[in-house]
Amino acid sequence: MSAGFQENVIEEIKSRCSIVDVIGRHVVLKRAGSNYKGVCPFHNEKTPSFVVSDAKQIFTCFGCGASGDVIEFVKRYHNLDFQGAIEKLAAEYGIEIKKNEYDKESKKAIYYEINREAASFFYRRFTRSINPGIEYMKKRGLDPITLKKFGIGYADEKWDSLYRYFMEKGTDVKLLLELGLVSQSKGRYYDKFRNRIMFPIINTRGKVIGFGGRAIGNDVPKYLNSPESPIFYKKNNLYGLNLTRQDINKEDYAILVEGYMDVISLYKNGVKNVSASLGTALTENQASMLKRYTDHIVLSYDADEAGQAATLRGMDILHHIGCKVKVLHIPEGKDPDEFIKKNGKDAFLQLIKKSLPFASYKIQRLKQKYDLHSTEGSVMFLQETAKILRQLSPVEADVYIKKIANETRISEGAIRLEVYGTNMENLNPKIRDNDSFERKEDDKKTEKKSDDSKLLLEKNLIKLMLLKSSYVPRIKPYETIFQNPFCLRIYELIQSLYADDEEIDRKKLADALEPDEYQMLISIWRDVHLADRDEAVFSDCISHIEDGIRHKREKEIIQILSLADEDMDSSVIEQLTRELMEIQKQKMQR
Repeated sequence: MSAGFQENVIEEIKSRCSIVDVIGRHVVLKRAGSNYKGVCPFHNEKTPSFVVSDAKQIFTCFGCGASGDVIEFVKRYHNLDFQGAIEKLAAEYGIEIKKNEYDKESKKAIYYEINREAASFFYRRFTRSINPGIEYMKKRGLDPITLKKFGIGYADEKWDSLYRYFMEKGTDVKLLLELGLVSQSKGRYYDKFRNRIMFPIINTRGKVIGFGGRAIGNDVPKYLNSPESPIFYKKNNLYGLNLTRQDINKEDYAILVEGYMDVISLYKNGVKNVSASLGTALTENQASMLKRYTDHIVLSYDADEAGQAATLRGMDILHHIGCKVKVLHIPEGKDPDEFIKKNGKDAFLQLIKKSLPFASYKIQRLKQKYDLHSTEGSVMFLQETAKILRQLSPVEADVYIKKIANETRISEGAIRLEVYGTNMENLNPKIRDNDSFERKEDDKKTEKKSDDSKLLLEKNLIKLMLLKSSYVPRIKPYETIFQNPFCLRIYELIQSLYADDEEIDRKKLADALEPDEYQMLISIWRDVHLADRDEAVFSDCISHIEDGIRHKREKEIIQILSLADEDMDSSVIEQLTRELMEIQKQKMQR
C-alpha cells in the first residue's frame, strides 16, 4: 500500500531505477525504434508483444494486457505486494526507506507481546508463592478474584529476575530498554521494578502498554511508572477503562480518581463505573476517551493542593469538550479507597449525589479565597465569578446570578453588567469559543495534508456506513478510494464489524481506534452533514469515484497506444481505441 511509504521515496525509486535495466535482468529485450521489445514473462507467447519504453519508464504487453511502471513489474514478476516491491528496489539501489506510522504496526506487535509476557511473569510471581506483595494486598482488603481481574503482579526484590527471564527467551535487550522494563548502568542491566506491587496498564484494545509499580515498604518513589514508549503515552490512556467502560456507559457517568488502588477498591466494592488518570493531570486526549462512553464525569481527586489544582484543570478540559462535570468531596480528606472500605458502597453513592457542579465548585472555591466582607474582596470575587459565568449557557448563568446576588447582596444588575458588559452579543461566548477550540484540535490531530475533495469523499462514505450499515457492501467494490490512513483504519474496522441486518456498533468501533483515528471519527460524525440526502450523496460519491477510474484508464490506454508500432496486433489496438473513445464520450456527457 503506497500510504505506507513517503511519496518522495517512491519518486526517488522511480527516478533512479531504469525500467529497462530492471526488466532486462529477467527478459531479453531488443531495441525496436525508440522502445524495447521482448517475450512477455507473464503469459506464454512465441511472438514478442511485450514493449518497454525507456522514455516513459513504463511497460505493456499487447497480448495479456499487463502494464505499469517499474514497481508494478517487480510486484508481478517476483509475486510481491507493493511494500515488498518497494523494499526490494530500495535495497538494490541503496535508497533509505523511512516508513510512517502505518508501517510501525508490526514492531508495535512485538512491544505488546513483550509487555504481555512481562505481565504474565509478574502475575505468576504474585500468585504462585507466598510473597510480600500478596500479603500487602490482602491487608488492603482485596480478594483473589479482584486481583486476578486487574492482573495484579509482583516484582521480587532481586535485581535481575525479569532481565534473566527475557534473556533466556532470546529477547533483544534494546527492546526491554525502550519499554522501560530494564535499566542500564556501567554496562550492566538490571530490572527497573523491584519489590513492588505491579499494576499492568491495559488499553481498551486489551493490549498491555505499560506498568505501574507500588513500593512495598518505604522505598522511593512510592509509585514508579513505565516511561513513555512507542506504545505508551500517558496522555492517551486511562487506568481501568478496559474493564469499566461498559459500566460507565450503563450508568451514564464516570468517576475519575487519581490512583490505581482507588479504581480497584471502588470496583471491588461494587462501584464499577470508575477510571484513573495516569498521574493527577487530566489531558485533553483522556477527556475525549471518557466522552466516548458518557458526557457526565465526577472528579474525585485528593484534597491536597496538588489534587485540587488537578481538579480545576480537569474541570476546564472536560467542560471545554462539552461534558457535564461535577466534583465529589470526601470528608476528612480521605481518598476514595479509604472512604469506601470504611463506609461502604451506599455511603459513597450518597456522596456522589451531593457532588458539586462545575460552576458551583469554582464559585465555592472563590468564596474561600476572598473576604466577601471587604469591598476589595467582593470586587475581586465578582470579577473572577464573572469569568466563570461567561462559560455557561444563558439559563445556567441566570440561575447563578440570582443565587449570588441573594447570597452576597450584590445587585443582579451589577453582576450581569460584569458578566456581559454592554455588548449582549457576548451573552454566551462559550458556545462559539468551544466550537472553535474543538475544531482547531481536530484539525491538528486528524486533518493531515491531503486533497480536500478526496478526503471529503472518504468522510462522506464513512458517514453513510455509520448511519446505515446497508451501505457497507455497496461501498466495498470501491474500497481502494480510502487513502487517508485514519479513514482507511476506520473503514477496515467497519468491515470487520459489519453483519447483515445490524447497524455498526459505534462504541466497539471507537474502542478499537487509536486517539488520532478516534479524532477523525468524531470529526466525521460531527462535521459531515448529509441533510437527509443519503442516497443522493452515495450516488454523487460513486459517480466521482467512477470518473476517477475512467480518467486513470484513459491515461493508461493513451500510454499503451503511444508504444504501439506496426508489428502490434491490429485487433488489440482497435479494441483499445474503441474503449478510449467510449471513455471520452462518457466524459463529454457528464
